[in-house]
Amino acid sequence: MEPIAVSIEETGKALSLGRTKIYELINEGRLATFKVGRRTLVRVESIRALGERCSDTS
Repeated sequence: MEPIAVSIEETGKALSLGRTKIYELINEGRLATFKVGRRTLVRVESIRALGERCSDTS
C-alpha cells in the first residue's frame, strides 16, 4: 500500500528541496498538509500535483 502522506523531510527529499522551501510552498497553498499530533504531514497527491504543474510550465 502506498502512503497517502509523508513527513516534511520526506517531501524535501522527493522534491530535492530544503525544509524552508517546503514550508514556503505549504504557506502559499501549493502543498496540502494535515497535522497528526505535533507532526505536519504532506499529502502525496499534492506533491504529485505540484510536480505536474511545474513540468507543464517547463
